[in-house]
Amino acid sequence: MSGAAPRVWAPNAKTRVDVVLDDRRVPMERTDGGWWKGPAGTLQHGTDYAFSIDGGEPRPDPRSPWQPAGPHGRSRWLEHAKHTWRDGGWRPPSWESAVLYELHIGTFTPTGTFDGAIERLDDLARLGVTHLELMPVGEFPGRVGWGYDGVDIYAPEHAYGGPEGLKRFVDAAHERGLAVLLDVVYNHFGPDGNYLMEFGPYLTDRYHTPWGDAVNLDGPGSDHVRRFFIDNAFQWLRDYHMDGLRLDAVHTLIDTSAVPFLEQLATEVDGLEAELGRPVVIVAESDQNDPRIVRPLDQHGLGLDAQWSDDFRHALHVTLTGEQDGIHGDFTGIDDLCVALRDVFVFGGKPSTFRKREHGRPVGDLPRSRFVGFLQNHDQIGNRAYGERSANLLGRDALKVAAAIVLLGPLVPLLFQGEEWGAQTPFLYFTDHQDPALAAGVREGRRRDFAAFLGAEGEVPDPQDRKSFERSRLDWDERGHAPHAELLDWHRRLIGLRREVPGLAAGPLPEVSCDPAAGWLTVERSGTLLVANLGDDAASVNLPGGDQRWRLELASHENIVGPSPTEGRVVLPPMTVAMLLERSG
Repeated sequence: MSGAAPRVWAPNAKTRVDVVLDDRRVPMERTDGGWWKGPAGTLQHGTDYAFSIDGGEPRPDPRSPWQPAGPHGRSRWLEHAKHTWRDGGWRPPSWESAVLYELHIGTFTPTGTFDGAIERLDDLARLGVTHLELMPVGEFPGRVGWGYDGVDIYAPEHAYGGPEGLKRFVDAAHERGLAVLLDVVYNHFGPDGNYLMEFGPYLTDRYHTPWGDAVNLDGPGSDHVRRFFIDNAFQWLRDYHMDGLRLDAVHTLIDTSAVPFLEQLATEVDGLEAELGRPVVIVAESDQNDPRIVRPLDQHGLGLDAQWSDDFRHALHVTLTGEQDGIHGDFTGIDDLCVALRDVFVFGGKPSTFRKREHGRPVGDLPRSRFVGFLQNHDQIGNRAYGERSANLLGRDALKVAAAIVLLGPLVPLLFQGEEWGAQTPFLYFTDHQDPALAAGVREGRRRDFAAFLGAEGEVPDPQDRKSFERSRLDWDERGHAPHAELLDWHRRLIGLRREVPGLAAGPLPEVSCDPAAGWLTVERSGTLLVANLGDDAASVNLPGGDQRWRLELASHENIVGPSPTEGRVVLPPMTVAMLLERSG
């Protein structure tokens, strides 16, 4: 008989588990390890089904591949082999040459769907980015959301276009030479539609996180919980042809195992990579400043491919804005920016005033391709009271300097949607919880969080207000107007230069010089020299290697002077940047 046999891990079931089909309840058989199995051929492509524990209410499959009616509805069986892929022979651009572009499907286009996003892929290809990073797309409650409160982590959000819509998107991206990474959330589950604990010990009260009980990675039943997440990773990489994953907040994965979950994930993904015959990357978000996350397994690391560097962002942001609230108070400006450019982590084992303890560990000689740098991302914008982007806080010249430092710097660069043209639309925190008590809790929590943080004045936008979502949609028409068109052209030129000049790829350790008092810095690596003046006065910068070594390749201002054949220096007006390349011959 064709079709699949339903299976579910439900060790909490006392007497029975039924698979629910329409109004029928078909008994399942208990097997080893808390697993239950139903009759062969029960699930055909498109079959709606649910599970009942000990005669209780029907619940979605914890591994549901499709939730067409949302997280509270029934699951729909999906046979991935039904999709015909068009990306045969696809291989992503190298990670060292990557330019990442983070986007949120719901606000990226007016339709807020995978198909709507496909219509803008040519714009991203012309921009020159290489890797798209989708914010989480797992089924979440309500009509809109960031995606970090999902509960059906195997099921692409039905409002975005479901499984087939996501596959069309990945296919279309690959057709244009764009790799696709997916942001996944393995550190907690959302509260709305979360029935997992009825099935088994997915959570543990032995540890606590900002979201409540921690995911069970090292207690009784944790082998199966780990398998739940690793199989999810395999699904995205194998069945959806994703080119990598970004793991949300791995510092909240509390795990005392001899072989940590992240190491197990990295090891098994390495095996899958060999099976797929193409490279994939696993990127972590962590606030621990711990380079062991990205050290190779044979060097006693956890073996992930890269991690975000918040220190780089904070140092750059403070240098340009002067903000000193919250964690920004740990950063002093251009001197810390120079440390971040040279050493990645500003806090590599030194005291943090914000944390009231020593923080971090030195990166050492790890390739800089193992770290992602950015000026802004969804968190750094959306976790401000009013969702202000850097373009709302900085002028055109400062945005150009920031873009050059990010895109021509030593780390793998990341842009957030609309950053390339200085989008003025905010990116607010928005939710659509259907439970009134939960909605009220989110609303009040947001107000409380910003009562004395980030200079919030007046009423903080309500995440549950539909306007918070609608205001966050990108306005693509901005690109045709000043100063947006100029900023877009600048980003294209920077990315084009990064692509054309091999020495600008991430990896090699840079040589960094700076004069905090004068406001300038230089970053030299592999025959390239970035010179930036972030001060209020013009700066004359002596260049390494004498008067014949460098030629000016790209400048943010027409009044940047040099280097001349007889003077080994360059003169930059305030808040400008230049890229110089070694002269050939």
